[in-house]
Amino acid sequence: MSLVSIGSVLIEKDVLKAFFSCDLHECRGACCVEGELGAPLSPAEAEQLQNVPEELLRVLPEKGLRHLRHHGSVEVYQGVQYTRTVENAECVFTCIRDGITFCAIEIARRQGILEFDKPISCRLFPIRVRKKFGLDYLVYEQHSMCRTARKAGRERKVQLIDYLSPALELRFGRDWVADLKAYVDASFSR
Repeated sequence: MSLVSIGSVLIEKDVLKAFFSCDLHECRGACCVEGELGAPLSPAEAEQLQNVPEELLRVLPEKGLRHLRHHGSVEVYQGVQYTRTVENAECVFTCIRDGITFCAIEIARRQGILEFDKPISCRLFPIRVRKKFGLDYLVYEQHSMCRTARKAGRERKVQLIDYLSPALELRFGRDWVADLKAYVDASFSR
């Protein structure tokens, strides 16, 4: 594994070379369901979700709502806060429409019900932000559930960093993303 540094952010080279284009009709929103932990949360996101706004509660399905009322919306694992999961599977904030799992937070935001959006870790997925040497460290989690997204990205020639550009800008800033893309342009054939 080799690393690249853009500003004060370390990046695995897999992040820079990957192609990705999610198709919810193929994966059915599996990233909101698979795994034992929910979405990693920043302290500010955890605080927002600790007291779930009534408007968001109205969007949630009964199963998630019951679980949330009984167990809360945030759990801590090894010092990191995550959205709570229902039976160690789907995020407590999921809802299913036409057989596809969606984020109720995102739906409520798009409907103008909430002023905040789903966690940045969800918007950055399949990139995860970890810490290495005290710096943010970007890794690319290549899950089997995203096989069709990788294939579609290659076929459409959509690089992962381009696909996730809005979320990367939100997390690291427009100038940082411009530097990242300049590095990729200079180092790899795009």
